Amino acid sequence: MTAIEWTDVTWNPISGCDRVSPGCDNCYALAMAKRLKAMGQAKYQLDGDPRTSGPGFAVTTHPDALDVPLRLRKPRRIFAVSMGDLFHPQVTDDFIAQVFAVMSMCPQHTFQVLTKRARRMVNLLSSSNFWLAVNAARLQRGVSCLPGGGPVLLPNLWLGVSAENQEAAKARIPALLFTPAAVRWVSVEPMLGPVDLLGVGVDRAKSGMVADVLAGEYVMPDGERSRIGVSLDWVVCGGESGISARPIHPDWARSLRDQCVSTDTPFLFKQWGEWCHSDQMPEEAYRLLDLKINLSQNHPNPHRIGKRHAGRELDGQIWDQYP
Repeated sequence: MTAIEWTDVTWNPISGCDRVSPGCDNCYALAMAKRLKAMGQAKYQLDGDPRTSGPGFAVTTHPDALDVPLRLRKPRRIFAVSMGDLFHPQVTDDFIAQVFAVMSMCPQHTFQVLTKRARRMVNLLSSSNFWLAVNAARLQRGVSCLPGGGPVLLPNLWLGVSAENQEAAKARIPALLFTPAAVRWVSVEPMLGPVDLLGVGVDRAKSGMVADVLAGEYVMPDGERSRIGVSLDWVVCGGESGISARPIHPDWARSLRDQCVSTDTPFLFKQWGEWCHSDQMPEEAYRLLDLKINLSQNHPNPHRIGKRHAGRELDGQIWDQYP
């Protein structure tokens, strides 16, 4: 089991990663790997580059963990590679194909994948050679090939990108939209700034036409719209936890929620994290922490009260929507 609000269990046939953007600065997986190494966990004994990684966090594949989902009979939402990045450049195409083969053999489960390497993801999953490797891995397990010779849409696979701010959203979401996937999603966590999902796509032929990735439409300067054919199917956002956590502003979360509501896109608010503004703080937190703040006042500064006390209500409501 896991404490991650939007999944049931985690599965790590790969561990380790390297920081590539501000959202990685306080990586929970990197900190956890350091603790697991100190505890003697065999899978976390190799150190990564100290400039971008850390103790126990070298990119490592774990073939012995590949079969874990096959042994889970009850349908689960499974976060695949929570302790790394499935599309990290040090993970071979062949091993990624083995991971996909296992996911394709477990239609009872829903696999949730997040990456910051969206370009590799789209290039790999659009390649017929990759899917030939997936079928080869299936045949090695005595399972017949997937139908068709090209890219396959696994109906139980949700492919997503992490996008902690507008810059990351503009860099990663367009590649996601071109990736063959049954469900496409974005995790804006830790949310480090406002994210406007209108306009994260590249202008089309420099005409001023931009992509509304929630509505699945191109928007002309005069407001006219035309269908793209693809869109985001789910948006998750949340604040940061941990010793060096950075605050999230309620207006950032509200804006993202409102964008989703206006397009009927499922939205999940995961957590406030370590910090919470007074207008979002649960009443119990005031009583327990004996804060000398008027609950009716909207104080501009957040208060560090801890993830457990801050909770996950946005404007008094739990947002727990799924595709």
